[in-house]
Amino acid sequence: MNHHGLVPQSPALRLPVAQMRNVFSPGDVQRKLAKLQESGSQREYDGLRTVYERMLERGPERFQVKPSGIPDMDDLYQQLPNFTEVLDDVKRHVALAQDCSDGLEVTPMLLLGPPGIGKTHFACHLAKLLGTGMNLLPMSSLTAGWLLSGASAQWKGARPGKVFEALIDGAYANPVIVVDEIDKANADAQYDPLGALYGLLEYDTAHSFTDEFAEVAIDASQVIWITTANDSRSIPDPILNRMNVFEVPAPTPEQARTIARHLYQDIRAGHEWGRLLDPEPRDDVLDHLARMPPREMRRALMTGFGNARLAQRATVESADLPRTSGAKGRIGFLQ
Repeated sequence: MNHHGLVPQSPALRLPVAQMRNVFSPGDVQRKLAKLQESGSQREYDGLRTVYERMLERGPERFQVKPSGIPDMDDLYQQLPNFTEVLDDVKRHVALAQDCSDGLEVTPMLLLGPPGIGKTHFACHLAKLLGTGMNLLPMSSLTAGWLLSGASAQWKGARPGKVFEALIDGAYANPVIVVDEIDKANADAQYDPLGALYGLLEYDTAHSFTDEFAEVAIDASQVIWITTANDSRSIPDPILNRMNVFEVPAPTPEQARTIARHLYQDIRAGHEWGRLLDPEPRDDVLDHLARMPPREMRRALMTGFGNARLAQRATVESADLPRTSGAKGRIGFLQ
């Protein structure tokens, strides 16, 4: 097994503590495989057989990681100033897992707020903070529940679901799984895209989650669930009741300037060409960026960096940035 990068480091925390956890029972898989080999429909179930063989080859152990101490999250509070309440909740969960052998248990959360304020960006930062991996499931493109929980191997083109793949093919027993735009799930009379979540979001039932393709119980109880939505009215109450709901406000103008400054510095530091540009953005550039949703800031900065280099300047000027347009779903700022 390739262990490269399995325990990533972050400036915000010390090296994560890792222990091993079984996410399935090899005996269950061996019995399923033996039963399949005894059946006559060899070609029909080639895909299922391959899945069982891959599970046995990789083995059941996955890394269960947590920060080795309550991390210094000051930088995150500065980068994500409108996520203070959510970060406070994460810090409480991390504190509970310290000075003991318990794994990190985070109550599923719903990040509720207008589009473009950085909800998915926050999830990426959280995965880095906790030292685990991240899987993104955009619900606006999922039309059936079986994409989460798998479809029966009896159906043509069936395959395991996204949760199964995250745990069996991934390196972690406690990955961050982001269900993005959960309010945009497209339900029809035959399939409920959110159906699998009823069991997955409950700690007790998630211990033995059964993917409909593999029909082998897997332990999904350690998954860190983050869901995002613009509007909670279309989310069923039983789903809402399983999560901590955080209403994430749009950043204030000053918070937006702080976000823009950190983003400028992060992009510059993350590229070799960044050494050719000023270490700090100009005030008029920050004023310009602060009028944009955080989602658009990165694209605007990349345009600005490119225009500055075309002009053979080290300084990004306001004129290097694309013009803002009030007609493109701008978010409002809090006063």
